[in-house]
Amino acid sequence: MQLKDIIKKVKQIEIRTRKKTEATLMGQYHSAFKGQGMTFSEVRPYQFGDEIRRIDWNKTARFREPFVKVMEEERELTMMLLVDISASMDYGTQTQLKREFVAEIAATLGFSAAGNNDKVGLILFADKVYKVIPPQKGRKHILAIISTILSADYIPAEAKIDKAFEYMMSVFKKKSLVFMFSDFEDAYDVKMLRVAAQKHQVLGLRVFDQKDNEIPDVGYALFTDAETGKQIWANTSNARWRYQFAEQQKQKVRNVTEDFESSSAGFININTAEDYSKFLYQYFRKR
Repeated sequence: MQLKDIIKKVKQIEIRTRKKTEATLMGQYHSAFKGQGMTFSEVRPYQFGDEIRRIDWNKTARFREPFVKVMEEERELTMMLLVDISASMDYGTQTQLKREFVAEIAATLGFSAAGNNDKVGLILFADKVYKVIPPQKGRKHILAIISTILSADYIPAEAKIDKAFEYMMSVFKKKSLVFMFSDFEDAYDVKMLRVAAQKHQVLGLRVFDQKDNEIPDVGYALFTDAETGKQIWANTSNARWRYQFAEQQKQKVRNVTEDFESSSAGFININTAEDYSKFLYQYFRKR
């Protein structure tokens, strides 16, 4: 994708996501993620109805009248977007490529976070971590993240989501909102997922094309694995072969869903032709 095409695509995504963010998701995002604690704000004279446990006894003794500590919610959060850039994510047969769909969802989440003055960071990974954008605030920063997702070189290697989790936890210690984007076609270490979900608020988003789940009848065809290069011939006219393929994919999705749910992490399965905003809205409401 050339630079002018990337700039055009980023602008299109910003326009499309702005309405969804402001009209649909902003309020739910704010309600779902209110902050992670209380922090000291100021000391002021005691007022009727103030809690006794908030009294600042040192200042009260010094001025011989009661003063209380005012606490406020720690509103600022950090959102980390972990995006799979293995070659299978640079694919699409419907309205757009998986990478474009991911960029749009990431934009919606990012603008929601920016609207609440939260920081957003990005980790691009495949068999290892390839690029990191540290968390920052602001609209321009979100646009840079979208551009990075669209312009990344997608890697012919198996995705290792556990490597991405491991790196994130080693670098970013503060509890964060973690959104993991992948098609989850490759194996991973579920133990690392569980550790990540204990330390952070994790949501897995499986982004898939309809052809990932079902193979049409096109006769004999040569299939090439975009990540490993492995090739096989298959007779797609064989109804039993097509059925077995579809069932294997369904079982794979069930296994990933169970892994996330048993790890106390969220999981969403989204077709690139679907309206992703309704899935995010439902997730925020459950929070």
